[in-house]
Amino acid sequence: MEKRRFNEPKAKEYEELVISFNRVTKVTKGGRRFRFAATVVVGNRKGTVGFGTGKANEVQDAVKKAIQSATKNVVRIPLVEERTIPHEATGESGAARVLIKPAKAGTGIIAGGSVRAVLELAGVKDVVSKSLGSNSKINVVRATMDALTSQRSAEHIANLRGKTKEELFG
Repeated sequence: MEKRRFNEPKAKEYEELVISFNRVTKVTKGGRRFRFAATVVVGNRKGTVGFGTGKANEVQDAVKKAIQSATKNVVRIPLVEERTIPHEATGESGAARVLIKPAKAGTGIIAGGSVRAVLELAGVKDVVSKSLGSNSKINVVRATMDALTSQRSAEHIANLRGKTKEELFG
């Protein structure tokens, strides 16, 4: 077994993608105070994805906090044939709604902006999506995560009903 030195960085288990960072202003009697808010998505492209937010006085610190938050909030998503989702789902957060549908092999990720980022890092290769309602980036990410976490595999449904997967499909 190879020993790791203290100054060597640990191998990263997740890829990170910064969705947005905002400059937030607080007006005080002494003037304006600027801080930065970051939204980050992390995933391993094999069915695991999470998102987080962070605020700090510097952009790098905000991104670092957001990455820590995202790695704590990682969820596992069931994938069919390691490429698509099991069934159609709609996720909601605030006024943002995201519809995701499974697609045939070779379709690719048909999604825009932050929905695409979440689906790519989750490891979904063939999917069709539509963003409905608000375009707020963080709410669209939350709605996408909501839709992904509502996914149930055929094996899971069969277990809940006390049947085998073959009995489900006749």
